[in-house]
Amino acid sequence: MMNPLPKLTDTGARFIINLARQLEPLYRDQFDQKLRAPIEALTQSLIRLRLKDEGLKIAEEKIQPNEQQITKNITKVMSRFLEKEYRETGKVAERAGNTKTYGLVKATFTVNPDLPNFLQTNLFKAGQQYPAYIRFGGPGPRVVPDTKDNGILSIGIKLMGVPGKKLLDDEKYTVDFSGISSPSFTTPNVQENIKLQEQIGKGTPAWYFLNPFDSHYLDMIMQGLYARLHANPLELRYYSCVPYLYGKLNGQERAIKFAIIPRVKTPSSIDTLNDNYLRGAMIKTLSHQSVMFDFAIQFQKDPVLMPIEDASVVWPEKQSPFIKVASIEIPKQVFTYPAQDAFARNFTINPWHTLATHRPLGNQNRARKTIYQITSRVRQSINAEKHIEPRDDEVFTTPAAQKTRQASNKHKQNKAHNNSNVIKIKRTESID
Repeated sequence: MMNPLPKLTDTGARFIINLARQLEPLYRDQFDQKLRAPIEALTQSLIRLRLKDEGLKIAEEKIQPNEQQITKNITKVMSRFLEKEYRETGKVAERAGNTKTYGLVKATFTVNPDLPNFLQTNLFKAGQQYPAYIRFGGPGPRVVPDTKDNGILSIGIKLMGVPGKKLLDDEKYTVDFSGISSPSFTTPNVQENIKLQEQIGKGTPAWYFLNPFDSHYLDMIMQGLYARLHANPLELRYYSCVPYLYGKLNGQERAIKFAIIPRVKTPSSIDTLNDNYLRGAMIKTLSHQSVMFDFAIQFQKDPVLMPIEDASVVWPEKQSPFIKVASIEIPKQVFTYPAQDAFARNFTINPWHTLATHRPLGNQNRARKTIYQITSRVRQSINAEKHIEPRDDEVFTTPAAQKTRQASNKHKQNKAHNNSNVIKIKRTESID
């Protein structure tokens, strides 16, 4: 007989979360201002108790013998979910994670013109500029109303026109960055991630966190501190959660985490809640103004307290503050064309679309290389779409809009032609 406890626990957790979500406008801002920082500090201190000195150096990884098999298992579980959720139902396939797209926008990524030499690498050269696409998305694994998601949003950045050999050969000129609106990842490593994926497949994700025989309470608290109703995806701070190389200094490799920090001074308040209010907030903002973010990096200073292999640990900013190395400008624009939404669904964000000097580090990143590539191909196969490499010359206006524009141009031409005839007639009449 199937154990009913996971399902009952998940149902109860969902009820409590939904109730708390409805009451958030009454308390959440005050809670975040006064209590989030001390609770996070206590939680992180408890998480660090499980850290051990394994003799690793800065930027050094430790590969576990079962990683490859676990990666295969995660990929299999997530691919099976896509097949069951979309191919077997005939629905258009979305991502298995970071599922809902709020909007895909065009942007410009500019490295600081006064970047010091010790911070410059072949991607981050002072003043270098790249066109970019940025996808703002929600959690997963399903597309749900914004008021009912888990409250952790995501960002995917794709730089274009980047020269040099990439670690994945399916795209030649792109570099990708991804992050979420929490400084720690949902699971500390792939060994725990497969447990979460299996519970997601069973429809009981809360059991992963609340199972008293294999609990993940501290990770749940960290996610809960940042999971909430957000006013606007364009106003959030996003974190890589996992580390990357950042070239070498004096012959030694360096490891970083990065953050994408909004420059907005006064965050918006939520107007009206509906199923897609976050997309609506983006539309409203970008209809009348541009948006700026800073791209900042944080160096690993201590291989024990700032581990490579444990994504649940927030690297302390007091020990290693974030350094701004680039800016991101999202200009005023319209991004709601159906073709643009389809393009966002099809294209792939993978941290391994990058240069060797910025190689992803840690077990979760190593797993992503396979998981993201295979699940994206499954999604594209279900939708009968081919993999595409963006080039920044895409046109997303709808056929209807193109016809309207053509009709408008034709109307203007006819009007000009008619006006010309009128002028000729008037001139003839005046001569007579």
